[in-house]
Amino acid sequence: MSETEFKAPFTTWSYDEPCTEMAWTEPKPSSVLSISSEFSKDETDLIIIGVFAPAAPEDASDDAGKKKETPKPEISGLAKSLDESLGGALSEVMEENYDAFKHGASAGSVTPTLRISAGDGTKAKKYVLLGLGTEDKDVEAATVFKVGSTIASTCNSEKKLTSCAVVMPPKLGSSSSTLTDISSSFYSSLYVDNRYRTGDRVKITAEDLTSVVLVPEESFAQEEADAALAAGYNISKGDYLTKDIVNAPHNVLNSLTLANTARKIAEESNGLIECTILGKEECEKRGMGSYLAVGRGSETEPQFIHLTYKPKDGEINKKVGVIGKGLLFDTGGYNIKTMMMELMKFDCGGSAAVLGAARATAALAPEGVEAHFIVAACENMINGKAMVPSDVLTASNGMTIEVDNTDAEGRLTLADALVYADKELECEDIIELSTLTGACMVALGKGIAGVFTQNDDLASDLADISKATGDKTWRMPLEQSYNDQLKSKIADIKNCGTRYGGAITAGLFLENFVNKKKPFAHIDIAGPVWDDSTGATGFGAKLVTEWVRRKGQKKE
Repeated sequence: MSETEFKAPFTTWSYDEPCTEMAWTEPKPSSVLSISSEFSKDETDLIIIGVFAPAAPEDASDDAGKKKETPKPEISGLAKSLDESLGGALSEVMEENYDAFKHGASAGSVTPTLRISAGDGTKAKKYVLLGLGTEDKDVEAATVFKVGSTIASTCNSEKKLTSCAVVMPPKLGSSSSTLTDISSSFYSSLYVDNRYRTGDRVKITAEDLTSVVLVPEESFAQEEADAALAAGYNISKGDYLTKDIVNAPHNVLNSLTLANTARKIAEESNGLIECTILGKEECEKRGMGSYLAVGRGSETEPQFIHLTYKPKDGEINKKVGVIGKGLLFDTGGYNIKTMMMELMKFDCGGSAAVLGAARATAALAPEGVEAHFIVAACENMINGKAMVPSDVLTASNGMTIEVDNTDAEGRLTLADALVYADKELECEDIIELSTLTGACMVALGKGIAGVFTQNDDLASDLADISKATGDKTWRMPLEQSYNDQLKSKIADIKNCGTRYGGAITAGLFLENFVNKKKPFAHIDIAGPVWDDSTGATGFGAKLVTEWVRRKGQKKE
């Protein structure tokens, strides 16, 4: 038997050394999705036809319970021309599938694939009708995102598909925002994490797909449309990185790996992002005792990550800070977790969103904004050096904190990160994302993040951006009387309160580390960061990317 060195399928730790690199998943090439005013039916494998259903008649409620005849579909424009060329086959499919499709009334719904053979031995042409909602309702961002994701899923389900054309009726439009949203959703929906699979277990989405052409029925400016599709592609790159970080296991992703990931973001930014990593000595000089206490029990030293984005022209209207909780694994510490520990790799979800947004921001290159992306990266582990309940820590603003529970550690790391953004960097507006509390998951479920802020303007901005990006949020209260729960007998403050109102007291705790007059929002993303069926969702990256972009546009 020959002795050959074993090669692992992915980079990971050795017995003595931690891992320092994480592979990235990249989207399909940006050339896959394009836009044109025409397409060749004969050279296209699949044609997806967007249709709006007629508005429901006003007296429809009066007929409830009565058996109705299936209404005839009303299609126009290019869809009608295609239907006529196929002898009415598209209308027939719509009628046959009315109960499920309702002529397209439900956005994102599709008909079964219609296959038309030319009878000459060539590959059959495929047609799918894509529902876009009803004619009487405005097209919202949620509908547009469904268009992109449905195009992706349909292309993936049709095996050996190489080319696709998508007919876009005038009502859907071809504005820059519409095209960007379709593009980002299309590419993001094709994400699959194969980094830790081998052989036949590797899954490749839409494996043979090389071309998807969007065909708007209204006129458009080619250069602007191409730029909009490119912007969506760049947003998806941030989404991919966010998912990669959350999906990565701890034997791959630790504080060193995340720091190197940040360095790589800066390296590919064309000089728009500068990366600074503070080690333990630099953190100690700044008095970051709250953050450093959490990392004492870990194999790897804490890495304080700071990425600075500045626009090409150097003109800055706003200086903002974005902070993400970066617990690469959370055992709970000595208050050890008794459930869900296998999922605690997602406790870095805030940092994932922030770093994903940094990557997208560099690619989009928004003007007018200086953005600081900050992650206090570490792990909450157990050894002889780890903090214990009753320890009293000192944060970098001088506040003393009694550790009531070592599993309320994320806020301890965020405390020093907030002080850094507020005092050292003097950011004007600050938002922070973290998988902070199970209490927020109980309150809002697994699909919505909680927004905690005293600033009404910031709350309004985030609500609007949430709707525009599809990252769902809901403003939560910051009941000041709950501060009583954080009173300590021996220190300035405790790190957690009682079990009641835990998401609120977490937000109140963080307020102690930012200037009260400064717009600041804590966003608890514990619920939507993870999907039990598919894994990492990428939540937060689009929200942060858009918030940063808009801040550059505002001159306050």
